Amino acid sequence: MKTMSDIYIFGHNDELYPIVEATVAEGFQLKHVTPEDLKKLTIQIVLVLKTEEESPLDQVQHVLSEQPDAAVVFVNNQPEFELLRDLTRLGVNDYFVLPEEEWLLTERIKGLAEAKLISKENTTAEGFRRGGGKVFTFYSGKGGTGKSLISSTFAQTLKLESTGKVLYIDLNMQYGGAETFLGIDSERSVIDLLPVINELNEHHLRNVSETLEPSGLDVLVSPRDAEIAEKIDESFIMRLIRASKRSYDFIIIDTPSNLDVKTFTALEESDRIYYLMNLDTISIRVLKGVETLLKQLGVDPEERLELIINFKGKDNELSKKDIERFVTYTIASEIRRDFKGVQAHMNKGEPLRREPQEKKLTPVAKDIQKWVRSMLK
Repeated sequence: MKTMSDIYIFGHNDELYPIVEATVAEGFQLKHVTPEDLKKLTIQIVLVLKTEEESPLDQVQHVLSEQPDAAVVFVNNQPEFELLRDLTRLGVNDYFVLPEEEWLLTERIKGLAEAKLISKENTTAEGFRRGGGKVFTFYSGKGGTGKSLISSTFAQTLKLESTGKVLYIDLNMQYGGAETFLGIDSERSVIDLLPVINELNEHHLRNVSETLEPSGLDVLVSPRDAEIAEKIDESFIMRLIRASKRSYDFIIIDTPSNLDVKTFTALEESDRIYYLMNLDTISIRVLKGVETLLKQLGVDPEERLELIINFKGKDNELSKKDIERFVTYTIASEIRRDFKGVQAHMNKGEPLRREPQEKKLTPVAKDIQKWVRSMLK
């Protein structure tokens, strides 16, 4: 069993570690922790050392995503005001500059230990905020499942039903889709972030994204150009998602059906994968193939994949019970088929949801509203 004497170190820095060791070693046992360890251990205090290899924000974000209840202290060898501000917003408990603040670090570690480390403000009651926003990625190995319509309506509904900041990212780089389903006319796209991707922050994201009124949903539109899309690689996707997590409470991502390295990166960075499928035999076969491939690539779908059944109707080949006999994943929502209602909105260039307390919602919008409200509870 872990004791309060265990202080975990995340990040290797040959200059800082000896100072930390001399500063806090008395009465405490220092242990280096790896990214894999973070998934297995229950950690109460972790000191994050600044490294040359990884962004401090990415380091802390990784720690908090795996250990949301841990007290996190960042240690640097120089003062950086902007970094201090960003880390504080992300959820870091303290920031110390060594060797100048050795005695302050000593006192703070003792205080955290004596106070049992975690106060009520730092428990999971903070939900979606501490450690960055939550990433929900929509995917299907089969085309024609209504993924883009459902994901965009989900994002808009989530914004209308919560007080959180919500960003919708369209990763269908070649053909897009968000602009159609959300009624957007924009000359900007996610490709405009390419020159600043290494220092991406909230200011850049808001400059490039489109904000829907009156909901306030922010949308990063696809370039809708195959040649331009080739300029975006998996590193861009990873940096985009991680920077977005620092600025938003919820990040909703729509992905293409082909499972290339960019789509895989989005799935790997996700807290939850919503897999769209229809009630037919082909959908089950494709799901089994996707399941096998994800496991081969090192993503365990059992941990984060949930099913969304779309086009539910009386004449479906299979029923929900049939699906449950073949797969073990949770069915998060069933969405009714309503071509007429959806088409009317598409013809007008209007999203299925526009503002709170709308009186007339299509069956699709009602089903998604019910799903979102259940998720938020």
